[in-house]
Amino acid sequence: MAAVGVSFGFARYGYGLFLPDIRDDFDLPMSALGLIGSATYAGYLVALVLVGILAARVGPRALVTVGGLSATVGMTLVALANGWPALVAGLILAGTSPGWIWAPYSDAAERMVLPERRERVLALIPSGTAFGVAAAGPLALMLHGSSWTYAWLLFGAGALAATIYNIRVLPAGPATRGRRPPRLGLGWFARRQAVPLYLTALSYGVVGSVFWLLAVDAITTAAPSGDHDGIAALFWTAMGTAGTAGIFAGAVFARLGLRRSHVALFGLLAVASTLLGSAPSALAAVGVSAVLYGPSFMAGSALLAVWSYQVFPERPTTGFSATVFFLGIGTIAGPAAAGALAAHHGVGSALVAAAALSVATWLTPPPAR
Repeated sequence: MAAVGVSFGFARYGYGLFLPDIRDDFDLPMSALGLIGSATYAGYLVALVLVGILAARVGPRALVTVGGLSATVGMTLVALANGWPALVAGLILAGTSPGWIWAPYSDAAERMVLPERRERVLALIPSGTAFGVAAAGPLALMLHGSSWTYAWLLFGAGALAATIYNIRVLPAGPATRGRRPPRLGLGWFARRQAVPLYLTALSYGVVGSVFWLLAVDAITTAAPSGDHDGIAALFWTAMGTAGTAGIFAGAVFARLGLRRSHVALFGLLAVASTLLGSAPSALAAVGVSAVLYGPSFMAGSALLAVWSYQVFPERPTTGFSATVFFLGIGTIAGPAAAGALAAHHGVGSALVAAAALSVATWLTPPPAR
């Protein structure tokens, strides 16, 4: 949870939180900011591919360590950047960290957790994002405007601390087992039961990346002059705090099953995006959007982790890397398309379009059992 919190809550989503300050400091248009967001997700995708290749050879500790150091160095570089090339390099490096970090916990859970508790633990780990987001909000409230770089230095320090902790806790080296892992080919990844999982991950990547990129900008643009920094930070904090309810995702899945949970989560994501896109100046709509989006997005990550573990039980990290690869494709396509749409039709249109895609995801549900 600590590693996921710094890699997602800080390294990945911190860009969207501080987007207005970054735009002002570096004088970048919205279309360029969207392309930068897509570039950060491209680095994430490259890391995922490498994790899928290396997981069975090096084990979870080495991969999580690389991810933590990527977050530490990348966010420090962003804080110290004096031009857009250094800024982009830091954002891309920091953006690779979730790709290194998240999937290896599937193998770590298999090695460290009893079978009957494994799926609940896998559902719990992604909720670290909510705690990271909740911590980032107050920092944005205190350190905005020209002081935003100090927040990124604190982000880097938090990433270093989480990395050191994970080095102490996680098992080193690959799992030592008598059975030989299955040979990987296209057929292994393209098994029939994986298709709806991949499509859901793709949609989830688009919907999530659009919201995280544009939510704060939508609020700051619509807010009264002088109030936008505080409102945006409070929105971020409320979203993260509500998202900590994601720790109960495993219990919800056990009670409702993955299929009904899938319908509920993507429906809530659609409502949250629609509210923010259509009424960003209404405090009630913004507040409800934050409270709905936080837990549903965190639980969506948990749903993918559990669903992938059921589809690929023999090599969990490799299978989950494939799942998150499709999520990564969505996160690359989402910001670039949203930036272009927002430049011509406004930020609200991009958020409403993401909501429509979220509803369409009901067509790719998990198995009934």
